[in-house]
Amino acid sequence: MLRAIIHSKTFKLLFPIGAAAVLLLFFVAWTSSATATVDAGPFKLSSFDAGFVEWEDTSLAAADLEPYYEKVLKGLEEQGVRPADEEVVIEAAAPSGQSDSSVIRTGDYEGKSNVLIWESTDTNWVEYTFNVEQDGIYTIFADYHPLLGKGYTRPVVWDVTIDGSRPFREASSITLYRQFKDKGLPQVNDDGDQIRPTSVDISTWSTMPFIDSGANYAGPLKWHFTKGKHTLRFEGYEPVALNTISLVPPETLPSYVEAAAAYPSSEPVAAQGITLQAEQMTSKNDASVQMMSDRDRRTKPLAKGRITYNTVGGVSWDWPNQEVAWTFEAPETGLYKIALRTLQNRFSQKASFRTILIDGKVPFDAFLTYRFPYAASWKGTVLSGDDGEPYELYLEKGTHTLSLALTHSTVSPIVRGIENLSALLRTVDQDLKSLTGGQLDRNRTWKIDRDLPDLKERLEVAAGNLDVLADEMAEVNGRKDSASEGFRSSASDIRSLLETPDDIPYHIDEITSIDEKINNFVVNLYKQPLLLDEIYIVPAEKSFPDMTASVVDKGVGLLANFAYSFNSRESLSDMDDKELNVWVQRGRDYVTQLQELTDELFTPATGIKVKVNLLPNAQLLVMSNAAGLQPDVALGLSQDLPVDYAIRGSVYDLSKFPDFNEVYERFSPGSWQALYYDKGYYAVPETQSFQVLYYRKDIMRELGLDIPQTWQDVYDMLPTLQQNFMNFYVNPQMFLPFIYQNGVEFFQPNGFTTALDSPEGFKAFKQWTDLFNTYALEKQVPSFYQHFRTGTMPIGIADYNMYVQLAAAAPELNGRWGIALIPGMPEQDGTISRWAAGDQTTGVIFEASNKKDEAWQFMKWWISTETQERYGSDLESINGVSFRWNTSNVEAFVRLPWKTEDANVILEQWKWYKEKPNPPGGYFMGRELNNAWLRAVIDGMNYRASLETAILDINRELRRKQQEFGFIDETGKPLKTLDFPHIDKPWEGVDEYVR
Repeated sequence: MLRAIIHSKTFKLLFPIGAAAVLLLFFVAWTSSATATVDAGPFKLSSFDAGFVEWEDTSLAAADLEPYYEKVLKGLEEQGVRPADEEVVIEAAAPSGQSDSSVIRTGDYEGKSNVLIWESTDTNWVEYTFNVEQDGIYTIFADYHPLLGKGYTRPVVWDVTIDGSRPFREASSITLYRQFKDKGLPQVNDDGDQIRPTSVDISTWSTMPFIDSGANYAGPLKWHFTKGKHTLRFEGYEPVALNTISLVPPETLPSYVEAAAAYPSSEPVAAQGITLQAEQMTSKNDASVQMMSDRDRRTKPLAKGRITYNTVGGVSWDWPNQEVAWTFEAPETGLYKIALRTLQNRFSQKASFRTILIDGKVPFDAFLTYRFPYAASWKGTVLSGDDGEPYELYLEKGTHTLSLALTHSTVSPIVRGIENLSALLRTVDQDLKSLTGGQLDRNRTWKIDRDLPDLKERLEVAAGNLDVLADEMAEVNGRKDSASEGFRSSASDIRSLLETPDDIPYHIDEITSIDEKINNFVVNLYKQPLLLDEIYIVPAEKSFPDMTASVVDKGVGLLANFAYSFNSRESLSDMDDKELNVWVQRGRDYVTQLQELTDELFTPATGIKVKVNLLPNAQLLVMSNAAGLQPDVALGLSQDLPVDYAIRGSVYDLSKFPDFNEVYERFSPGSWQALYYDKGYYAVPETQSFQVLYYRKDIMRELGLDIPQTWQDVYDMLPTLQQNFMNFYVNPQMFLPFIYQNGVEFFQPNGFTTALDSPEGFKAFKQWTDLFNTYALEKQVPSFYQHFRTGTMPIGIADYNMYVQLAAAAPELNGRWGIALIPGMPEQDGTISRWAAGDQTTGVIFEASNKKDEAWQFMKWWISTETQERYGSDLESINGVSFRWNTSNVEAFVRLPWKTEDANVILEQWKWYKEKPNPPGGYFMGRELNNAWLRAVIDGMNYRASLETAILDINRELRRKQQEFGFIDETGKPLKTLDFPHIDKPWEGVDEYVR
């Protein structure tokens, strides 16, 4: 078959030789396929009962990944391996091996003696060798205590191996959670709005099972140990104390009927029911689960036109395994039922699922994956069975705990089905591109039965699998939703293509589009928010209170909220001359946290009262200037705005302050480039992103590839990647590294013209465009993150946001990815130039302010190490790791809880941080370079002609703006120059922070 030949090593070797060899190869394939027997392909039935046909993914992207836990467990059941009935206890203080004795020791900790104390913040390991007397299936429990302090907020995550290998894929990210609680009740600010309390770590000694960190399975993971000696290894970098590791026989949950039948006999409970305010949590295992404000008339306490934290969860409660607990007192022994006032309207027609625990245990199987259906408004949810009868729970008199934990176990089989289907569609896409050479030629006719004999079968399987996924989604969700209907429409699209099979090569883009469409559903499937107001624990014989607002109350609420909307306390025009007015272009959480920190630390120390307001849009600064209303300070501005305002005399030159040089030395010289104008500096850096190289360790190892140090190394690895249907990722709009790494500046030192009009400038532009023209990098990538997860782009350059996504949302890749310095250009002295930028945010002081000295005092306090560290720590403790503060203060950066080996890479890359200057008209540079890229890459124009066109347009705009702002006269004669600082050496100031 042609497909087999296209995939062969012979084809890959002959392809570069030339067109003759390619034609000969196609001829051989054509003639040999005429008599070939059609192969059914590597299909087999999956675990779906409805007939999902699984595609066996044999790509290298999947070659080094272990099978999913579900498949391993099913195999053990088919082999008849039974649960064990004996427990094995391992003393943690007696490891058989460890990586570093300086950070892994034994001692006493928090009331327990002779425990293992693992103090590492870098990747280390510890292992235990032990004997198992009975072959069987076990669950693993750890008696652990996360170490406290130093800003630790991440849970303890381990890569677990047994006898040197992972038994299943999920073993790479076993997670032991911390426990948090809110630090007191919300405080009220001067406007009457409540301020969220910070989260404090209340972790103590806990004995918890090993569970899937992605919440893809209900209940603890099960592990097979044969009789004899085994070695169990844990690898991670979060500090933790360990007492014991136990192999425990798994428990089988009863059904509700079985559980209810086992309840002791009891008298009806005469006491009144209990109402819990859900926002008053006893504990939570993730600091990012937060109190939320709701304005519904029935929500308690009532929000009277002010931010009132009267609910919990919502969008802050949609990460796997996030668990919230409430403690209550059962007044009498007996049977109780539970209801919750819930809101799940974030995603239309889509349900959310929670595991429900009483006193830390799931009482019966129905509570493993309890469904909270979609509803457009608040509703009372009574925990009940399919028959509508409330579940009854037997509680002894005294203290109990109710917990709800987010689970993905209902949707994870669908997600795995999508991944499998996507792998199948990628083979179709790859074969069609190999057949057509990636070119759409409607003058060419095809015979699919001859050219790709199994293509129709694969597409028929894909369409059938889409129908299965649609049915499964509707059943899990309890109704049709956008995902189930999207699956059906995609199945219909594929069947439409199959009506004229010989035309399928003309519709490769449709196959790609279907693949992207179904993969886009994965994100929403995993998003399962749930907002709670009140929890009702009521004796079984008694009724629940009304849980929804009446029609009258709803009407009153609408009128009240309408009236409250006229409250101007949030108006930016409401400024007090006695206060330092600070506008911040960030989200509400950031603004609230800054106001609270200012009130706590800055005002008491200086006597300067500060009012922090949220700036929804930077354009309001322009309009406020026209209206004569400007703040003293603005924060969170993009790096191009300060010079834009400076040109118009709107912001103050900070270099006029006598101690400015002390501030200048704290930051990378390259970060000041974008803030320089006319011999002054008009802003300070606040946050900086970073460009680093992300790579999949497993795939790189499988392919035998090393981390590229130079761009030549990248070119050398591309054939291997592309022969395996993978690629390297570079954002098509990322031009700055190529310019600076080739020793080119964007503008002449005087700022009058661009400096790209040089041999080195054309070389840099050609290098940038050749990546896409000659080396076949993807010209458009909707999500590098998704391609990185699936392995189709196992290496590429991305920024800080990619790091946070992988750390927080890709647990299955734990231990499988890393970061490195970006590729660069070799210098004559043997060093490698790795210049890159990172889009910083900045803070400015306005020229019109009559409190410039106070504003400068505030600004210095704000960007100081102590403030940045405290602000970043508070943000993360309240909102979780996804709010990691990427401060531009390098000393504060190293004090935040970064993984040491990753922090060192970021710091090394920080040496090469350098932004593009912003002269008058400089905004045209990025615009025209991207236009030049489009002409050279998309339209096929010669690269030199395309850049020359851009240079003419850039210089024309620079000249126009220079005349407008008085740098040259009408004849082009210079009146004054910009004199940009010249930065050609990496920043040595970062060296002292590398550990």
